[in-house]
Amino acid sequence: MKLFAALLLFTLSFLTSEENKEKIPWTETKQLTWDDFKGTPPAGANFVASANSGMAFSFSYSEKNGKQTMQHSVTCNFYPQLSWFKPGKVSNYILKHEQTHFDISELHARILRKRLAEAEFSKNVKEKIEALYRKTEQERQNLQDQYDLETDHSKNKAAEYRWRQKIANQLRAYERWK
Repeated sequence: MKLFAALLLFTLSFLTSEENKEKIPWTETKQLTWDDFKGTPPAGANFVASANSGMAFSFSYSEKNGKQTMQHSVTCNFYPQLSWFKPGKVSNYILKHEQTHFDISELHARILRKRLAEAEFSKNVKEKIEALYRKTEQERQNLQDQYDLETDHSKNKAAEYRWRQKIANQLRAYERWK
């Protein structure tokens, strides 16, 4: 009888330290408000707001009598203490831009759930799961950057509205993995 169990927790974004434990999980029913942004704008910040969000991931794997069992959890969180805005310089339009950043993180949490559900595992379970996570996290970061580039950090309104629709459509396409 062979039993192998592993538990691994990833919490990545642009953060993670033990002192930043406050988080807000992504849900369809809760949209961000400016009250959720509790951080202080950095000196000389070029933007009027910044939303910090990312994926958290854990899994366990066991093998007994040749039968593999894996469980995993993927969540998307917003980190209030790492998110900030400049009072008097923001609007509901800017808030929606920041919400879309949070939505992009949720989209990638769904993509990771799908990849994990469809993956076949052999003896290198931990390495394969870590590789799927790294790939999805890199794609998430790239899409966040592309969103800001194409919308010019929300200044290009036509691009902003296209992106909002694009992300909403993709969230619906991955609804099965929410």
